[in-house]
Amino acid sequence: MYEGVVQDLIDELGRLPGVGPKSAQRIAFHLLATDPADIARLQDVLGKVKEGVQFCEICGNVSEQPTCRICRDERRDLTVICVVEEPKDVLAVERTREFKGRYHVLGGALDPLSGIGPEQLRMRELLKRIGEADIREIIIATDPNTEGEATATYLVRMLRDFPGLNVTRLASGLPMGGDLEFADELTLGRALSGRRAL
Repeated sequence: MYEGVVQDLIDELGRLPGVGPKSAQRIAFHLLATDPADIARLQDVLGKVKEGVQFCEICGNVSEQPTCRICRDERRDLTVICVVEEPKDVLAVERTREFKGRYHVLGGALDPLSGIGPEQLRMRELLKRIGEADIREIIIATDPNTEGEATATYLVRMLRDFPGLNVTRLASGLPMGGDLEFADELTLGRALSGRRAL
């Protein structure tokens, strides 16, 4: 362990997702050796992100305005919604250039062991959107892992009662246990094109 504020920095960096103890230590020592102007720029950007970025009031994606650019785009198909877990998944699907509808970001996946149930996700907002608009298809694009599959199953049960609503799930091509953000464009594009009814 290091003294005082250096160890505090390592501990805080280690709390970031995907950053283990060794990586946190490397980042901390990199920051210690970095020019003060670069540190000031980093602090400025972090402050701007925290103050200026919000979640879209319609879909839950990140945005600097009350609604995101996708929800503001009138060329998008209003009758199709792709349901994803996180804002990073919106970018992953957009990279395929296969999807022309809108999104709904749940804000995570069902994970009872971590205390994440339907109430902690944006499921009520999804039901409200379906009830207020002429939605014809919901594409469930949750991660192909245990939590994502549980979330997809829950959504299918919840959406069954909407007349005329076609509920689909991304097709094969995505590895089980993987995350959407790490899938390449071709694999994700094929999965989106070959989605199947549930």
